[in-house]
Order: sequence, then structure tokens, then C-alpha cells
Amino acid sequence: MKEIAFTQIEGIQAGHAGDLEAGTGCTVIICEDGATAGVDVRGGAPGTRETDLLDPVNMAQKIHAVMLAGGSAFGLDAAAGIMQFLEERGIGFDVQVTKVPLVCGAVLFDLALGDHRVRPDRAMGYRACLAAGSSDPGQGNIGAGTGAAVGKIFGMHRAMKSGLGSFAVQVGDLKIGAVVAVNALGDIIDPETGERLAGALNEDLNSLANTEKCLIDSFLENKNFFHGNTTIGIVATNAVMTKAQASKMASMAHDGYARTIRPAHTMFDGDTIFAMATGRVEADFTLLGLLAAKVVERAIVAAVKNASPLCGLKCFSDLTGRT
Repeated sequence: MKEIAFTQIEGIQAGHAGDLEAGTGCTVIICEDGATAGVDVRGGAPGTRETDLLDPVNMAQKIHAVMLAGGSAFGLDAAAGIMQFLEERGIGFDVQVTKVPLVCGAVLFDLALGDHRVRPDRAMGYRACLAAGSSDPGQGNIGAGTGAAVGKIFGMHRAMKSGLGSFAVQVGDLKIGAVVAVNALGDIIDPETGERLAGALNEDLNSLANTEKCLIDSFLENKNFFHGNTTIGIVATNAVMTKAQASKMASMAHDGYARTIRPAHTMFDGDTIFAMATGRVEADFTLLGLLAAKVVERAIVAAVKNASPLCGLKCFSDLTGRT
């Protein structure tokens, strides 16, 4: 098994657009030839688009793009720009009078960081498509990760900056990778070392608290977690699979969330994973599920380690001096 760039998966392109001053952005993953896709929504507060068409009982067999965006529900507007870009290039489901691009997506809540009046919109979605290509998709304060933060149990003043991460591997001819925007209520743990990388800060703002312990200790208090959360991601592969298998792979990929985010899948998170398969290589499905969880793990760790300070929030390197 060797590490590769996410965009080395044949047929997959990634692009980003964002506004660092406002603290928001969007990411698009495009498959011009269409990808078999599935989804698994685990969190209790999701914001999603076109997830119903991924149900195996429904007609559409392939989609053309997945969008990840900030802006809470407002950010779903960015998909209109992605659809415009793809339609202009003749990419989509042929309805004779035109081609309708099938664009799925999910959003995270970043309105509490930067300027809440600026959200991903049609123009930003279009710019993300213009930036899409075969180069490394980037890490940290970019795209949907621009306004991402973690550890918000005590409010934004004790949260830490997170971002967007990607990670991919190749085993023989099989390629699989993940892109994840990490905006969790909980803390981020590196499952390979057990190190707590980021999360809620103690009152000194220089050391990490333990969100799970804090939740247990304060179980009688009426907490307001309106600061917003949600970790959203995509797992893409060149493997052959059905829609049902794609949804199952998305489900198995959530193990990567559970290993790195503590707690994960809360009622205050809209945790969602999409799966995309370009259908070029036959592969054992159990192996695919195992690798899906693994690349999600490493993408989440990369999102935190590559984040930069923004809007007064500290990041991993601020606390550790490491990158």
C-alpha cells in the first residue's frame, strides 16, 4: 500500500473556492463521466442536497459532482453554480433538451466564525469548478474547511481551528481516497498514536480539555450548542460497485469518524459521508470498506495538522509547535 494524491484517482477532479476574511468556502469533487454514488448521514443535524437520488431503488445510476460547503443551509446555494458549470460543458443526465448535472452535497455550520453575512453561493460554486483539476487538492484552511473549527462545547472562544484534509492510497491497481471538512463538536484524536490533536481548550487557552469528560461531568446542565458543527466528507475510488455497495462503503467509512472524533455523530453534528466510484477496477468489498475508514481517519488528522490560525482561533501548531 502506498500513499498517493486524492486526484490520482482516475476521472476525479477537486476544486476549492473561499473567503478567508469571511471564514467560509466550498469544495467540489467532479466526475465528468459520472460516478456510482452512495451516502450515509449519521449526525442529528444534517444539511444535505440530492441524497434521495442515491437510494438504490431510485432511477439515477450515476452522479457528476459532490459539493462540500460552509454557510449552513445557505451554503447549499453553491450547488447552482456547479450545475451551471457542468451544464455549460455538456455534462449531466441527458433529458434531450439539455443535460441535467446530478450534484449531491452537504454543508457545515461556520456562521459563528468570520462574517456570517458571507456564505457560499452560486458564484463561489462556479469558481470552485474553475479551480478543479488533477493537482493535489490542498489541505487546511481551504474550500469547505475555511471556516471549520472543533471543540465547541464551551463556545467559540475556547474552540480550535480545523480545516479540510485529504488522504489517498493505492493497493495494486485499486485507488481510494477521502476529502473531509472537519467541523466537529468533539475533540480530534490520532488513532495511530492516541494523541489528542485538537478540541476544546481549557480556560488557559493553551491546553486541551476533554470534551467527552466535560459532557459526562455536566450532564445535568442545559447546554446550548448552537455554535454549530458537522463533519462532511467524500470517499472516492476507482473500484467497480453498485449503488447499494457505494452506500455501504460510505457507512463503513464512518468508522473513520468514530476513531478520530470524540464524541462523533452527536445530535448537534450533521456528520455525512458520500461515496463515489468510477468503476475501473474490480476489488474485494471488505477491503474497500477497511480502506475507506482508514483514508477518512488520515484525512481528518491532516485537516487538523494543516490548519492555520483564523479569526482568533488557535490551531494544532500553536499548541504543539509542530506541523
